[in-house]
Amino acid sequence: MLRRRRAQAPETDPLVTLGLADAEPGHAPTATAGAPVPGPDGVTVLPQLAADATPEAAADAAPEADARWRRGPLRRLPRRGRRRSRADAAGARSRDMFGVRDLLSEASHGIGARPGRLFLTIIGTVLGIGSLVVTVGLAQTAAGQIASRFDAVAATQVVVEPATAQTRGGERATGRIPWDVEDRLDRIAGIEVSGAIAPVDVGDARVTAVPVNDPSAPTLANPQIMAVTPGLFDAVGSTVVTGRTFDAGHDERADRVAVLGSRAALRLGVVRVDSQPSVFIGDRAYTVIGIIDDVRRRSDLLDAVIIPVGTARHDYDLAGLEQAHARMAIGAGPVIAEQAPIALEPNNPETIEVQVPPAGSTVRESVQADINAIFLALGAVALLVGGLGIANVTLLSVRERTGEIGLRRALGATRRNIGNQFLVESGVIGLLGGLVGSALGVAVVVVVSVSKEWTPILDTVVVVGAAGLGGVIGVLAGLYPALKAAKIEPIHALRGGT
Repeated sequence: MLRRRRAQAPETDPLVTLGLADAEPGHAPTATAGAPVPGPDGVTVLPQLAADATPEAAADAAPEADARWRRGPLRRLPRRGRRRSRADAAGARSRDMFGVRDLLSEASHGIGARPGRLFLTIIGTVLGIGSLVVTVGLAQTAAGQIASRFDAVAATQVVVEPATAQTRGGERATGRIPWDVEDRLDRIAGIEVSGAIAPVDVGDARVTAVPVNDPSAPTLANPQIMAVTPGLFDAVGSTVVTGRTFDAGHDERADRVAVLGSRAALRLGVVRVDSQPSVFIGDRAYTVIGIIDDVRRRSDLLDAVIIPVGTARHDYDLAGLEQAHARMAIGAGPVIAEQAPIALEPNNPETIEVQVPPAGSTVRESVQADINAIFLALGAVALLVGGLGIANVTLLSVRERTGEIGLRRALGATRRNIGNQFLVESGVIGLLGGLVGSALGVAVVVVVSVSKEWTPILDTVVVVGAAGLGGVIGVLAGLYPALKAAKIEPIHALRGGT
């Protein structure tokens, strides 16, 4: 081919066509055989020898041309070639790198290849996320219920007691509650109703509903005898089942009347008061005028026989009052706490202790915090179990797919491609478990709340965050298996892989 081209070339010396500087005016420049000349694109090239050059001339020109090649501009050609080759290789590698679509495709194939294992792995995450949502939801719902009941009852309750001091003989009261405590407390702004209570010591006297003492009858424990002022029934939120409660007239006259708690009435066999039944404390008869139930603030009254304070002072020498209870308007607690000791004991207000409820928001937050702490601990344990399940299954998948990893590495996949695939797989498994677990958790909270006639309370951020938390746990659980898969060498994987 070279000889044919040379034969077809024009008779003009090829060195003349290169346009060298030593050409004569009006003619194409000529060059010495083997000398480097500038080409049309500015790149220095080595001109061909003349067609009629002898072998001896070519041999003489070769050393000189080789020396000029090495020390002249031609030495830059290999470096340019190397730079161009490196750029081409880098471009090829960038074109071979997996994109996001390829990564998701490979990850979805790896996840769906073993449906049974996928189901068992997701169960762990579902239980963990579901437990977290259920615990937080039930904690918020229960806290809401407790807070609502507190707002309805405890937020309006005031308790007044004498201050106590520790002595050698035990704890002793340093103050006292006056007998006219109702009148004094009712004058304070914010107090709606008030009353006082004290236990009555009747000695060995038996409490029965019949006047006959039957020695053969089994001996039962006496119900407790309590002395109260007329306003206490309303102050503690009691409900009259039948009959009525005594009033200030009964108290002032020291009438022998009694009101029974529902459980005490059941023990004594008194179910009706229209026939004016009586209960006997020792040999003293007290007419039962009413039965109460559903005492919100002093449930011990349901097991007691209740008589007026005036009657207890007359019959049993009652020495003093134990407590005073009051129902206040919401928000009046600070004023009552400041004024009640002065109203009851002007000379020594420090001998009176007043308990008023804190702000409703404070109680609600404290209750919710306590419940959340308990349930969140259980949810954290469940999440830990789910994360360990994902990590174990992903690590097992890496071992089973060693051959596949080696083949992909041999075909050009990088370590980053392999690691990212397993990270995406574990993350998708965790996210699926989080979504399913959040949905089941919400359903459980709603079902439990409806069955208990509660109002379900569940923060939307908790539900969405729990689903996202499943994905985060999946990624964290798959981090170590992904790093382990990325470190597998192709040759070892292809030799020992399955």
